[in-house]
Amino acid sequence: MAKKVTSKTPLFGNRRSKSYRATRHAQKPNLQKVTLANGEKVIMSARELRTLKKINASKEINEVAA
Repeated sequence: MAKKVTSKTPLFGNRRSKSYRATRHAQKPNLQKVTLANGEKVIMSARELRTLKKINASKEINEVAA
């Protein structure tokens, strides 16, 4: 079972027709199941995953340069 590490929740708003009738609408976060380097499975948003990859890449570059 993957552990959820994000606190993102759906955003709620209204869709509007040409007659300006409102219907409820939810924008769900882009959650992904990811296996980390230590083998742990987690659920995180795509933006968090992207940031994590950038941080890890910069660490690797700094290690090579040192």
